[in-house]
Amino acid sequence: MDRVEKSQEKFKQLFGEGITAAHATDPDFQDILSHFIFGEVFYQGNLDDKMRELITLVVLATNQTLPQLNAHVHAALNVGLTSVEIKEAVYQCAPYIGFPKTLNAINEVNEVFKAKNIALPIESQKTVDEENRFDKGLAVQVKIFGDVIKKMQESAPSNQKHIQEYLSTFCFGDLYTRGGLDLKTRELLTLCIITALGGAEGQVKAHVQGNKNVGNDKETLIAAITHCLPYMGFPRTLNALACVNKIIPEN
Repeated sequence: MDRVEKSQEKFKQLFGEGITAAHATDPDFQDILSHFIFGEVFYQGNLDDKMRELITLVVLATNQTLPQLNAHVHAALNVGLTSVEIKEAVYQCAPYIGFPKTLNAINEVNEVFKAKNIALPIESQKTVDEENRFDKGLAVQVKIFGDVIKKMQESAPSNQKHIQEYLSTFCFGDLYTRGGLDLKTRELLTLCIITALGGAEGQVKAHVQGNKNVGNDKETLIAAITHCLPYMGFPRTLNALACVNKIIPEN
């Protein structure tokens, strides 16, 4: 099967029989897009279609390309992702892109869910409370990054310690501890979110190491970053791959 046939088969699997409006106005460009994304990138690496769609969702949310996000929520449901998994992937974006952009993405997800008669709100995935969110968040941080986290908290200037506390309580306590997605998936999605932001290579390197620590190997990271390429372009992709190679050198 050549890439044109692959792209047609994959597009049908994700989106059904319909075609995009761009086929009528920009058929050449749409062919380039479809054949590259759905005939090449979707077949590169070791990720299944569910993981690919989770990655697509968070990168589109990060980029605020909301019409495409809406379409890929439909695709995510079509490949078998649950409403919980979709919501949790979008929630995972909040510490990195901020609440307003995350709310924009949530609104797109909700519109699709309403059209699909998926009841809202979906079941809660919360596992922490006000008394333990710091401790549980810190435990997740240490599991991902090691004891360096405690050293960072201890060495932070007094007027900046609250930022380290927010990382433990909000980013890792409120979000990483939630159900619906396992730790390896959340950490892989985080790497894709930060990669898509651009200009955050320090954090990309940290999360490459974090992914390695929780069991995502180099080939998985390369596959994930490759899957981000059509949605964020070559510069950010190449920068992310350089970070991967810096932290996990080729043998």
